Amino acid sequence: MRKESWGVVVALLLGGLQAEAQEAPATQDRAEAVRIIADLRKIVAPEGLERSEKVRIGGIDQWVSVRSRDLRNPVLLVLHGGPGWVAMPTSWYVAHGWDEFFTVIQWDQRGAGKTYAANDSAAVTPTLTVERMHADTEEVVRWARKTFGKEKLFVLGHSWGSILGLNLAAKHPEWLHAYIGAGQAIDARESERRGWAWTMEQARAAKNEEAIRDLESIAPYAVGKTPLSVKDIMLQRRWLNFYGGAAYRRPNAGFEAGAVALSPEYTEEDQRQVWKAESVSVEKLLPAILTTDLSQVKQLKTPVLLFLGRHDRNVSAPVAAEWFAGIKAPSKQLVWFEQSAHEMLAEEPGKVLLSLVRQARPFAERVGDVAPVSSK
Repeated sequence: MRKESWGVVVALLLGGLQAEAQEAPATQDRAEAVRIIADLRKIVAPEGLERSEKVRIGGIDQWVSVRSRDLRNPVLLVLHGGPGWVAMPTSWYVAHGWDEFFTVIQWDQRGAGKTYAANDSAAVTPTLTVERMHADTEEVVRWARKTFGKEKLFVLGHSWGSILGLNLAAKHPEWLHAYIGAGQAIDARESERRGWAWTMEQARAAKNEEAIRDLESIAPYAVGKTPLSVKDIMLQRRWLNFYGGAAYRRPNAGFEAGAVALSPEYTEEDQRQVWKAESVSVEKLLPAILTTDLSQVKQLKTPVLLFLGRHDRNVSAPVAAEWFAGIKAPSKQLVWFEQSAHEMLAEEPGKVLLSLVRQARPFAERVGDVAPVSSK
């Protein structure tokens, strides 16, 4: 397939977004809009921090942004989806208000976003493996704990990032107040099978002959151990997205991609690079991700929260919920997002913030890892 076609695969696997390069607005218009957004969200609190920087992770420069109204609050590290679909440039909308309760770290993973642009792609691309991404995740957590003087932090993994996050929680529970999985991936092939079956059901109910024909052409889908082809995944996701399996009552989840164009953290050149980076990340990581099966994780030694979209068929919410029912942990809670599919962070951002504050932050409060309440 053509290399440029890889750019949509993030939408087709775990990210759930129609990640197509958006035509940038006129420079003057964008500059003014970004200035306004940056000024609106400017952190002026004396105990706060607003910073975007490169840190040395896994032998290369990797970009992080840090936002906090009070550095005495608990750290929340966000592991973005994709692979390659960065959360930093959309966080001005999706994560609005989080920095009032947490020190929020957004990280552009190896081969993604600003991190891709900061390095020699020819040298870094061969290192894009699932194993290396797990190692990078551990190193980022070590950096965060040391930099902010925290014994524990929160990790929120979305989609592909939830694979990284759950693996971290299983290996290093001592590092976490709690693990938060959003659009949690568990058994990728089972998720694919159920997504295909649901999509076919919608197509038949609508008597959509084109969709039925396309879906039948890839049957049996995700059966056995034969690796799925990107072509088949793209075809399945075309119709799954069309029927709202990625974004509730929307034909695709591309609406979130528009936020990239207005990101204060991203220059226009960063925007152009993000789509190229995404293609590289998907091409290198997709085959391995399709073999993921975390259903053998039966017990965690850290509290676990799941944020699941009721209508998520892109990364099957029922598969995640079934796994969650059997998991043993010191504390566990499942939060359903009734007006969301896979992109609950963007579809119901208010409920996400409330859930983080009400369900997650108390774990840090109990051990004093929060800013003191003002007596004024």
